[in-house]
Amino acid sequence: MNQYLFNILLLVFMSLNSYADVWNSPYTLDKSKKETLFSSFSLPYKHLDPVVSYSKRELMIISNIYEPVVGYNYLKRPYILEPLTLTSMPEIIYLNKQQEQVYEESSEVAFSQYTFHLRGDIFYQNHPAFALSKKGDYLYHHVRQEALEKIKSLDDFQKQGSRKLVASDYAYAIKRMAVRQNHSPILDIIQEYVVGLESFSKKITKIAKEQKSKGEELNLSSYKIEGVKVIDDRTFTITLKGKYPQFLYWMSMNFFAPIPWEADIFYQQKGLIAKNITLNEFPVGTGAYYLAENNPNKELRLVANPNYHDAFYPTLTQKEAEASHISAELLKDAGRKLPFIKEIIYSLEKESIPLWNKFLQGYYDASGISSSAFDQAIQVSSVGDMGLSEEMKERGIQLKAFIEPSIFYLAFNMVDPIVGGYSSSAKKLRQAISIAQNEEEYISIFTNERGVAAQSPIPPQIFGHLEGKEGCNLYVYNWINGKCVRKSLDEAKQLLSEAGYPNGISKETGKALTLNYDTTASGPDDKALMDWRRKQFAKLGIQLVIRGTDYNRFQDKVRKGKTQLFSWGWSADYPDPENFLFLLYGANSAVTTNGAGVNSANYNNPKYNKLFEEIKSMKNSPKRLEKIKEMIAIAQADAPWVWGMHPKSMALHHAWFSNVLPNAMSDDTLKYKRIDGELRVKKQEEWNQPVLLPLILLFLFPILMAYPLYRAYQSRQKAVIKEEK
Repeated sequence: MNQYLFNILLLVFMSLNSYADVWNSPYTLDKSKKETLFSSFSLPYKHLDPVVSYSKRELMIISNIYEPVVGYNYLKRPYILEPLTLTSMPEIIYLNKQQEQVYEESSEVAFSQYTFHLRGDIFYQNHPAFALSKKGDYLYHHVRQEALEKIKSLDDFQKQGSRKLVASDYAYAIKRMAVRQNHSPILDIIQEYVVGLESFSKKITKIAKEQKSKGEELNLSSYKIEGVKVIDDRTFTITLKGKYPQFLYWMSMNFFAPIPWEADIFYQQKGLIAKNITLNEFPVGTGAYYLAENNPNKELRLVANPNYHDAFYPTLTQKEAEASHISAELLKDAGRKLPFIKEIIYSLEKESIPLWNKFLQGYYDASGISSSAFDQAIQVSSVGDMGLSEEMKERGIQLKAFIEPSIFYLAFNMVDPIVGGYSSSAKKLRQAISIAQNEEEYISIFTNERGVAAQSPIPPQIFGHLEGKEGCNLYVYNWINGKCVRKSLDEAKQLLSEAGYPNGISKETGKALTLNYDTTASGPDDKALMDWRRKQFAKLGIQLVIRGTDYNRFQDKVRKGKTQLFSWGWSADYPDPENFLFLLYGANSAVTTNGAGVNSANYNNPKYNKLFEEIKSMKNSPKRLEKIKEMIAIAQADAPWVWGMHPKSMALHHAWFSNVLPNAMSDDTLKYKRIDGELRVKKQEEWNQPVLLPLILLFLFPILMAYPLYRAYQSRQKAVIKEEK
């Protein structure tokens, strides 16, 4: 028995020791050692069709699959556009009404024509939509229904194919945008500029409806838009009404990514639609990666596209690197072929705590910082500076933080009879409320200092953002000792009194001023925030009534101007001040555009409007800046918003994850990043040593307890045998 017991113990220890390397890893050792990025998602991705997707989390997927004609340089700041699928940046000429070329500065400019020249070495990912028979026919465009019933995924199609990117693919994308049934969120904006797009949209939307009612497919190849012309396989033009310099920023978005007609026809098959095998779930692009798996209940995988064209990590001069504040570490891979990471695995994580714990164990390569993990990850100094905690430093974890080109604000409905209007008293009421809304306190309490108080609509790093005294909103702040300091509550109360509400009491009615705040934040977790909101108004003697509602009802009230106060936000579509200043342009007012306008506060100042119409088509210049300053001053005085805050993004990543640089304008950044799999495995083993003693004791306890009984049994048996003898 002694030898037998020894053998059992030896087997236990050998088994535990052999298993220790992968004790609690969710991935195999082979995967962990390779250039694989491990990330997560919490909700299924609903819109991976580029014509409709406008969600940041979805753009982080499809931007690495699709390629518009231009994109942002990964390293340069301010953000600079550069060719993606083009041989060079587009050529732009200006035309008069007679289609004759004129100078850009000419008052006769009626049209802007952009010419795009494509590279000749770009191919699509392999996909069944391109598969051909020996006769040259498409194998899977019109598959019989009984055959489609056996199809469960794209992998069930036996053959795949590819083809070269051509100019008509970009034209096809714009045609898809024009079909109202595709619900492109930017159609109403773009059709104002692209010649003939609005009339084409009306025509093709009607045709699409008729085709659907007949159960027929819609192939957009033969239809044409007046202002979008395909010259040859590698050249196309887009003609705009007037001048619109921001158009190239739009062209960098996935809405304008190429769509091969073969994929559109392939995915229109009813048998595939019934199985959710559509462009919305399975994109088809020319980018650095393709979507290999999309399982919303478990995992999403991106794999390096074997057909990806030559692309290289950016190279900067020393002067460019210094101007963009780029470290030498980020330049180590300059000139090397992309992509570095070969596979990205997104695993479903519904809760933040397991995600955070797995990050600390090294099983996720990067992580955001939730409120519950903030104190563990970040150390805040006495003067408010934030840095990594000692625990994070010991693990070699790195912090990346930057001010996002976004703004969150509290809006006054400018058509409301109480908080709206442009009289002196109305302005002073809004200014008083703006002072009382202590945004610095809000940032400290509710965002863990992750934000900066806004002084105007324009965030940092966007042309027109002003710093120092020049950038300080002197209607809400005083400039004291080189700092922007919020005005006192006494100053706010004085303004309130001048507005006709001394101590919050209306001079006309003798009643306390009561205002309504509409919000979707009506759950139990939002109670602290709503209590804080009430207190800000109570400081002035104003009663705030919280009107919680669902999101659809809330949107409806905002669009129809049925609110007084509400909170809203905006993130940059592109790095231009026009993209923020248009939020206050009168022609974009929600109530005058049947809810379509982005000016949800319904602000409408003729002087501001005139200046906006001048600056929107101007390139960045000192002259444009002076006009922007004038616009900001007008808006600050009118106070249609409590200017709120620009959020600060903070994220962590491990030492083996390199070339990480925040990029607010572009999401096609996976190809630039690098993983050191060997270092990752080493750290995972170091941080996840199994605690075997409890398990060993649990295993040995019944054996050790049974052993004396066995020995007693053996002794008794020997005694019996002895007696029998």
